[in-house]
Amino acid sequence: MKKLLLGEPFRIAAGLVLFIPGAVLHFLNIDIPALILLSLALLISGSGVFLDALRGIRRLDFLDEKFLMCIASIGAFVIGEYVEGVAVMLFFLVGEYFEHRAVGRSRNAIKTLLDICPDTATVLSDGEECVIDAEDVEVGTVILVRAGERVPLDSVVESGTAELDTSALTGEHLPRRIEPGSLIESGCVVIGGAVVCRTVHTLEQSSATRILELVESAEERKSREESFITKFSRYYTPAVIVLAILMAAVPPIFNLLPLRDSVYRALSFLVVSCPCALVISVPMAFFGGIGGAASRGILYKGGNTFSAISRIENAVFDKTGTLTRGELSVSALHPCGVDEEELLYLAASAEFGSTHPIAEAIKRAARSRSRSQDIEEIGGAGVVATVGDARVAVGTEKLLLSLDVALPDDVPAGAVYVARDGVYIGAITLFDTVKDEAREALQELRALGVKRTYILSGDNEAAVRSVSEELGIDEYRAELTPEGKFELLEHIIDSSSGATLFVGDGINDAPSLARADVGIAMGGVGSDSAIEAADAVIVSDNLSRLPDTVRGARRTLTIAKENIVFAISVKLLVLLLVSFDIGGMWLAVFADVGVAVIAILNAMRAMKLPSRKNK
Repeated sequence: MKKLLLGEPFRIAAGLVLFIPGAVLHFLNIDIPALILLSLALLISGSGVFLDALRGIRRLDFLDEKFLMCIASIGAFVIGEYVEGVAVMLFFLVGEYFEHRAVGRSRNAIKTLLDICPDTATVLSDGEECVIDAEDVEVGTVILVRAGERVPLDSVVESGTAELDTSALTGEHLPRRIEPGSLIESGCVVIGGAVVCRTVHTLEQSSATRILELVESAEERKSREESFITKFSRYYTPAVIVLAILMAAVPPIFNLLPLRDSVYRALSFLVVSCPCALVISVPMAFFGGIGGAASRGILYKGGNTFSAISRIENAVFDKTGTLTRGELSVSALHPCGVDEEELLYLAASAEFGSTHPIAEAIKRAARSRSRSQDIEEIGGAGVVATVGDARVAVGTEKLLLSLDVALPDDVPAGAVYVARDGVYIGAITLFDTVKDEAREALQELRALGVKRTYILSGDNEAAVRSVSEELGIDEYRAELTPEGKFELLEHIIDSSSGATLFVGDGINDAPSLARADVGIAMGGVGSDSAIEAADAVIVSDNLSRLPDTVRGARRTLTIAKENIVFAISVKLLVLLLVSFDIGGMWLAVFADVGVAVIAILNAMRAMKLPSRKNK
């Protein structure tokens, strides 16, 4: 690409230097010097195009725009239209130059992501620093990250405090404070201090690498519009060549036109028919949309997701970690027959191996806990485990009732209930706050055409109802297993004419993310299964990126369709005019190069997410 960009300006400039005086001499009827200058102009400016066309012929893959341009320019020379023959080639080169510059600019949005993965890490061993390749660092290694350096691998801070610039991954420019115990993702920049960390992932598993893989794989997943253009071009170019041959040969046979005039029309027809405006600008719109969004922490997993995202009418949400912060804390203890400390100890011990937010909150609140045995985790209901000699159940009311545990009449609603050896011993009430941006994000989604909103959650009835009422959700269902959530989502999809969006963040959301018309994973560096199942990933936990995701998809799709309609409409009009000898090759050149440049410039708008003020 770099070599090409260096060559094109020279060939264009050299061609113009020879073309201008050659054209002047031609119009002054000074034929021999004019022919020499114009021939040199064509050879120099078109050298790259001629070579590419020859390579295509050798590979038997030559039915492309460069082959068409070669036929048009050489044919124009053969019938004596020297000026127009060179002009066709020069304008084609100008169009290609703009195309390569535009593609290069859109690629930069993705190329900048390559800088977020440091090649090395500073490892601490026995008090000594050693810089090694990041790919050689194993999980559990202690590393040092100084101020201004990027985090090489996902790690947990062991000592030191600083701030973390996460903008490369999430698009959020407000630094996040980190301290011992904080998880820091690879690709983020430490500012205002140095931290000692212990790695939790290898380079291959770390956040920055996974994001890059998502973006790279997205380029290979074509949209319906891109697939249409690919199929269109496969049949379009051969058809155009056949029509041009007929246009050149048939009129002279029936004495309708002189051979020179019919060949001229056929050559003009070829120039107009060049499909580069479609072949380049439509895929570039999707490429730009993917790259521009990626730099802001929104990862579309392919052009094929844009159409479904743009048709969303229903939005279905998980609750914990999606609409709420997911940082639960124990707000009250309700012991029954035991003291508060023992209640917490038994509950935390039973939840010892669980990573569910409720389990983490209970474990944080407990002063002590022990490792449990024979753990049986019931999705969406709770856990049953052996703690010491006792069988402890921690979970929903439904779980305890299924174990034939009798509950008192005055149990607090919406709590986590605890039983030991089949006897109720108390409840734990937890509190989770709604995300600050959740209400505004939902309002924006409604403004974008979302008709109904739902919460499908495994959490207790009271907690889900509270969040639903606070955010004005249309419908909610609580205490659902992953299977129950999946079945309800299917019902919503089947009863709706539009597309249904599901937004979640955890392993238990993976089936629903995969089933929805559009699945969007929040906090994408969290769950591998959620990322795999989703159609798009919002790297941060910021819900305000959700309406941005919809707006970006709609804008990209609109730009691609604008290019399709514009290019085909103009080309059909000019083809009609040229067929009736109106306009000639100069109009044909505009219909080819001019349309391509306009379409490419329009496609570049996809790199920028639409303003929230212009919804």
